[in-house]
Amino acid sequence: MDNFDSPQTLGLFALIFIAAVLYSSVGHGGASGYLAAMALFGVAPVAMKPLALSMNIIVAGLGFARLARAGYFNFSLFWPFALGSIPAAYLGGAWKLTDATYRTIVGIALLLAAWRMFAEYKDDRVRRTPPFAAALLLGAGIGLLSGLTGVGGGIFLSPILLMLHWTTMRESAALTAAFILVNSIAGLAGYATSTHAVWPEALWVFLLVALAGGLLGSELAMRRLAPTMLKRLLGVVLIVAAWKMIGT
Repeated sequence: MDNFDSPQTLGLFALIFIAAVLYSSVGHGGASGYLAAMALFGVAPVAMKPLALSMNIIVAGLGFARLARAGYFNFSLFWPFALGSIPAAYLGGAWKLTDATYRTIVGIALLLAAWRMFAEYKDDRVRRTPPFAAALLLGAGIGLLSGLTGVGGGIFLSPILLMLHWTTMRESAALTAAFILVNSIAGLAGYATSTHAVWPEALWVFLLVALAGGLLGSELAMRRLAPTMLKRLLGVVLIVAAWKMIGT
């Protein structure tokens, strides 16, 4: 990854930038998009989790700050999910998987993320309060997956929030961004304190690319949702990347 002028490296960064724009425009950190890009361009599995979690912190943090300032964040709804997810994400971040197991889990996660890109949800203003136990368990399950793979978890939480009428779309975006942020911090902390932590040399470049995309996407989040066609194209990329992860 030292040769930043190579077409392959530039292609990887371009795809990460696009993923950051799209995901941040709906309040997500973009980890499934980053993982898909890294899978397609052959980034080593040992580098994928710390890179995805680090970029998540940058992009989700930026999106959350803007959505919270706009008044969309509901802390009383957020904290039960976070209470379950933070320790689970830390545990998952410290957990060392074999390359084969990691590829399989990430591949399945990317397929689920692709399904999310093709699904459509209506902005229903009728809301129900989620049961505390359900929020706690759901947060723990998604948090563990987040720490294990580097996926922030928002791609799985947001459709559940909307399908069960627990939030509106804007509130879901803000809650999801906060959820991804705390999960990614906890997962990265777990990884950093483990005995197998390895930090990619080009981490700072990935962070700059993700930040640039996040700045543009979070601005779109305050104006309109991501175009449907772009979401579906990313869904196809996720499917191809999942096939590559599982099939190799």
